[in-house]
Amino acid sequence: MKKIFIAGHKGMVGSVILNKLIKRNKIYTIDKNKLNLIDQNKTLDYFKKNKFDQVYMCAAKVGGIYANSRYSADFIYDNLQIQNNCIISAYKTGVKRILFLGSSCIYPKKSKIPIKENYLLSGKLETTNEAYAIAKIAGLKLCESFNNQYKTDYRTVMPTNLYGPNDNYDDQNSHVLAALIKKIQYAKMNKKKKITVWGDGLSKREFLHSNDFADACIKIMNISKKKYFNLTGKTNQFINIGYGKDITIKALTKLICKIANYNCKIEYDKRKPNGTFRKLIDSSKLKEINWSPKISLEEGIKSILDNY
Repeated sequence: MKKIFIAGHKGMVGSVILNKLIKRNKIYTIDKNKLNLIDQNKTLDYFKKNKFDQVYMCAAKVGGIYANSRYSADFIYDNLQIQNNCIISAYKTGVKRILFLGSSCIYPKKSKIPIKENYLLSGKLETTNEAYAIAKIAGLKLCESFNNQYKTDYRTVMPTNLYGPNDNYDDQNSHVLAALIKKIQYAKMNKKKKITVWGDGLSKREFLHSNDFADACIKIMNISKKKYFNLTGKTNQFINIGYGKDITIKALTKLICKIANYNCKIEYDKRKPNGTFRKLIDSSKLKEINWSPKISLEEGIKSILDNY
């Protein structure tokens, strides 16, 4: 039985992975002590004490357009510290395998669609989340560099926009789908006749339920080393994980309103940023490990609204 550490086990992705591994009886110990991953010495001491076999790196400072624009220094510094401390601690304590979680925002703002892994660093990033994207690029390149120099088995997955239980609904830090759900539910409860959405509503986003993403993560973590590196190649050693379809923010807003059974006027504040126009990623490599998403966007939104 493997001893596994999930950095960020209380977050949206980490909590789902944790529950799935518990059900599969794959975790030897679960340490519930709060660990400050920004502190290098405490992180290293924790890894030395526990001697993990695998590490899922789900911990990160995350947020939407407002938070990324307003707190860019925090986003780049905190995320660099978290991932650097985890990776070097894993290396020094002989962790056999790491799964590092990136983000689709690492790709150029004007990338070809669908976005393939080899489009990384082929153009300029979206300015509203540049700091976060640079930190994530540094993390995946750190894993790649350890693999190339020390022959380690550190893996990286690049998720599209995720949603699900334990999502962040904070007004300043939430992502678009969670922000819309909160806005619409609040307006419905307070019998508001209209809502205002940032941007013009024409930007497109791809959404994947955290339950599907967790299944993909566990599967990729546990395929053979040869299989993983055959999929990724010697450069850009990571795998996209997406839903396969995208939707405009305007259509998404209407869909949530429909599922919530809420009729209102929808206004768009074009003074606010849209972010990248489109970010549909190419997940074709996943066909080689027989993975595909099971939860439709409509089904996923309904489950969230039922439990909001």
